[in-house]
Amino acid sequence: MSLMQESIRLEDMPRILFVGGGYSDIPLIKAARETGYYVITTGNDPKGLGHQYADEYCPADYADPDDVLRVAIAKQVDAIFSGCNDFAAVSSAYVAEKLHLPGHDSYETSKLLHHKDRLRDFLAYNSLPSPTAVSYTSTTQALSEQSRFTFPVMVKPVDLTGGKGISLVRSSDGFYNALQKAFLLSKAKRVVVEEYVEGSRHGFSGLLCGGKLAFHFVDNEHYYLNPYMVSAASYPSRVPEYSVETLVEAAETIADLLNLVDGIFHVQFILSSEGIKIIEICRRPPGDLYVKLVEHVTFVDYSNLLLRCSLGLPFYMIETSAWYPKVVRHCVMADRTGFVRDVYIAPEISRRIIDSLFWWNQGDIVSDPLTYKAGIVFLDFSDCDDVYEEAELLKMSVYVQVEAMD
Repeated sequence: MSLMQESIRLEDMPRILFVGGGYSDIPLIKAARETGYYVITTGNDPKGLGHQYADEYCPADYADPDDVLRVAIAKQVDAIFSGCNDFAAVSSAYVAEKLHLPGHDSYETSKLLHHKDRLRDFLAYNSLPSPTAVSYTSTTQALSEQSRFTFPVMVKPVDLTGGKGISLVRSSDGFYNALQKAFLLSKAKRVVVEEYVEGSRHGFSGLLCGGKLAFHFVDNEHYYLNPYMVSAASYPSRVPEYSVETLVEAAETIADLLNLVDGIFHVQFILSSEGIKIIEICRRPPGDLYVKLVEHVTFVDYSNLLLRCSLGLPFYMIETSAWYPKVVRHCVMADRTGFVRDVYIAPEISRRIIDSLFWWNQGDIVSDPLTYKAGIVFLDFSDCDDVYEEAELLKMSVYVQVEAMD
């Protein structure tokens, strides 16, 4: 094929702006290309691993909806797809609304779902299960109402994920510093103070079709050094079926109240002694290759299903009768600062790996072990009695080996 013929072929391809380009976005970017789209990724990090799988990278701040709109107009895209980030989801909805592109909720609805203060207010108003919470726009305002809280409480920025800026405040002594931390990191400069809920933490991922869930998947969440950033997820979950039914009912109620479009509906929740408490809702793919966890359990092309929803295309139902019994997704992390020397995988664990993605290099600096990840592995524990306990033990058998910095 001549260069001119190749140029014409590419020009004739539909163009999709993928709002992201990190490692978590790789399966989705590949699905878009396999569907026949010319894929343009964006974001502030030109070194994102996902960009190499796209046809083109065009830098933009995906936390700035107008910056993403600028790229979408310049590139004359036919569709937009959100990467695994709440800012990307909100910006994608904004662009879709401005350019009349399919597959996304309204901009206002997207902000409601992805901003913790607005979500808490909505859930409370509609008597849906979630922690009680109060939102604030200044430290002074929050401190003036400190007496209304029964400690411990959680203090969170309204617009960040992955545990960023979150503090558990056990007494009034730590309240001021927690507020300062949250306000500093929040782009919207808003925080929520919410009741502390004890219980196990889980993810619930489903696909809405005509306001009903055509599919749902429930996991167990696991944590390492950072108690607010998920480091592993395991299936099957420990959540009883009646609690899953409560989540399904809540999801479909929310879909009806907000007139949500078809597509992913992902929830993080706590299973407490009082039942479920919804912590987060997002309408974009979860991070850390979560779509691959679903694919390894269900044997379906979840990435392609999510893409079809975002394009406004019909999708097929997921058959749930032949799911793989026990799978763990584990993020490979370090327990201290230093230089990366190697990644250790215990021999008895190595044989269980069914999929993996690594991006570490020897000599990389681990400056923050709370967030640093060297890769992700997926493991088969089908011959074990308790996948939850096996997932909890992985931090001692799959980890980053570091050398101390001088």
